[in-house]
Parts: sequence; structure tokens; C-alpha cells
Amino acid sequence: MTFPAPVVAAMRAELPAVAAQTVASIVVEVPSYTDAFAGEMGRAISRAVQLALGGFLELATTTGGADPSRPIGPALEGAYALGRGEARGGRPMDALLAAYRVGARVAWRHMSDTAVAAGMTAGSLARFAELVFAYIDQLSASSVAGHTDELDSTGRVRRHHLERLGALLLTGRPPHDLVPAAERAGWPPPRTLTAVLLPEGRARGVLALLDDRTLQVSDDQPGLDPAAELTVLLVPDAGCGARTGLLRTLEGTSAVVGPAREWTAVSASYARALRALRLGLTADGTAALDTESRLTDLVLRADDSALGDLRAAVLAPLDGLSPAVREKLTVTLRSWLLHHGRREQVAAALFVHPQTVRYRLGQLRELYGDRLEDPQTVLELTVALGAQLPAPTEEDAS
Repeated sequence: MTFPAPVVAAMRAELPAVAAQTVASIVVEVPSYTDAFAGEMGRAISRAVQLALGGFLELATTTGGADPSRPIGPALEGAYALGRGEARGGRPMDALLAAYRVGARVAWRHMSDTAVAAGMTAGSLARFAELVFAYIDQLSASSVAGHTDELDSTGRVRRHHLERLGALLLTGRPPHDLVPAAERAGWPPPRTLTAVLLPEGRARGVLALLDDRTLQVSDDQPGLDPAAELTVLLVPDAGCGARTGLLRTLEGTSAVVGPAREWTAVSASYARALRALRLGLTADGTAALDTESRLTDLVLRADDSALGDLRAAVLAPLDGLSPAVREKLTVTLRSWLLHHGRREQVAAALFVHPQTVRYRLGQLRELYGDRLEDPQTVLELTVALGAQLPAPTEEDAS
């Protein structure tokens, strides 16, 4: 339907007053906008109100053969822009939708009074009401779409910046690259970061339990085999006492946890976790592998080839023995070094009688001679045998 020209003319004449009254009512009834109208946002919303009312009048005067979407196009675009502006300001849609409801009520009251005074019939008035509220629904939907699109867009951009920051951190870029990258991502740097390697399938559940500043780096991590399907988490401020909580959170995830490092130096934490993974170090039971508890293994196995050569050199005096005897004397020598020569403790660790320890040590002294008293030899033996050997069992003692 189209409204008679006198009715439209009367409503158009009242448009500035209706717009002003609409804005005033929104300020009073929507607390979130009370202060907003003092600035640019207020001017934008005032313009949007006038544009919306003008669009409605254009719609009301459209003839049956015209495209009804054309006259309200600018109003819908304005509503869409309002929704995007709300999202950019970090506000939900509640206040704007409430403003639309207030605006619809105020505009309907004033414009219907004007229309009736100008001669609109009671039958047309009902159709007028339908048109007003259908129009407001269109504006609301357009604003919701703008809000959603802005969140999606900014979310994608921020995720891109966070992924870029994570990649820079893992490659050990200098602070003058990292600080601007953190600012672009809107990421407040913590004091420290801890690198965690874990299967990608476990990451979502773990992230929900961690600091929301935790970064996830899943694509092309330096040094990580893509076929392993692992992801890297960079967890803020998980050092000292907080480390226990992190390890508890990671139970049952097959995670490898590096040390806490200053956030700009987290590449060192990642490198250690990666080395532990490559060395095949494992944790006990379902616990995550804490590299801080395996420092000795990491040091001794930093160069497996060199460790193998050293072990072969210091155990050369045992080369002429049978494999079984050689193994027994090797574990006895290692236990003797670790227990500082205390025979009873060595016997308990090896599940043998102290006399057996004495006998084996006698064999070792015959093979090594005075070298077991030489500090350099003792150091080399300790380093060579310090890496974990298979733990003795009672069956081994027999």
C-alpha cells in the first residue's frame, strides 16, 4: 500500500521533531548510550535515525510497480554500518537492538498521531503499524549482520596476527620484531612462556583450561615433522609454582613440556622440548614429560655419537669378558660411582649380597688397576655411565 500524499507530507514535516524525540528517548531508556551521544558515535546514531525515518517515508510513498528495496537501501546500509561500529567498539548488540525497539515505539506514536490528524483511516492505520515494525525488523537484521561480519573479519585478522607472532617466537626473532608483532595481535606479553608439544587432537581440550593468552602454533613449526601431527602451545607464566598446575592439566596428553623462559626467548624452551622428543625420552605413566626433571639425560645425550665413543673408551678394559659378565660388571661400576663406593647401598640397588659387590669390585680393580683412583678416569666413567641404563632387577642378580 501507499499512503495518501497529504498524510506523507504531514509526516515528512514532522520528521525532524520525531527524530529528535527518538534520540532523546534512546538516551533516557538505553543506559549504554547515555554518554555515547556526546561524541562522534552520538552524531552517527542521530544521522542513522534520520536516515531510517526518511527511508521509511520513501518506502511508504513507493508505488506498486517500483522495487521496494531501493528506497530503503541507504537506511539498511546505515544500519549495517551501525552494527559494525558496535562490534569495533567491543559492544554486544543488546543496546543497539534495544535502541531500535525504543525508536520504533516513539516513531510509531508520533507518526501515527500525525497520520490520523492528516486523515488516515483506521483501516490504514493497522497496515501502517505492520509496515513500521516490519521495517524496524529489517533494520535490526541488517545491524546484526554488520556486527557479525565485523566480528568475523576482526577475528580472522587477529588470529592471523597471533599465528604470525607464534611463528616469530619459535624461530627466535629478536625483541624489536616480537614487540610490534605482539602489539598488532593485541596480545599483552606475559613475563615468561613455556613451550608444550602435544598431539593436535588434544590441544582443544587443553586450551580451554589454560591462560587465554596461550598461543597455538600448528603450521610449519621449525624442526617438527609434519607427519607427527603435533602442535605447539606457548603457555604464559607457567614457571615456578605454576608449573605443577600445568603438568597436572597435561596429564594423559602425551605432552612434552619445555622450561619457562622470558617470553622473547621461548624458542629456547621449544628447542629443549623438541630435543627431548627426538631423544625418545618418556614420562612415567600418564604424566606429561617434564624436561626439567630430565636435565641429566638431556645433557648426557646431547651428542649420542660422542657419548657412545666415550662409553666404549672407558669400558675398554671389559672387552675381553663374556657379555653376561661384562654387563654385570658395568652395572656394578655405575652403581659404585653413583653411591660413592658405599657397598651396602650398591648391594641393595643391585639386589645382591654385599659380598658379591666386594667380589665384583675386586674384578674391576684387577681390570682397571690404579685408574679407578684417578679423578679424570672417575669423571669419564661417571659421564659415560651416567645416562640411564636398564634398571637392575632381582632376576638380573641371579
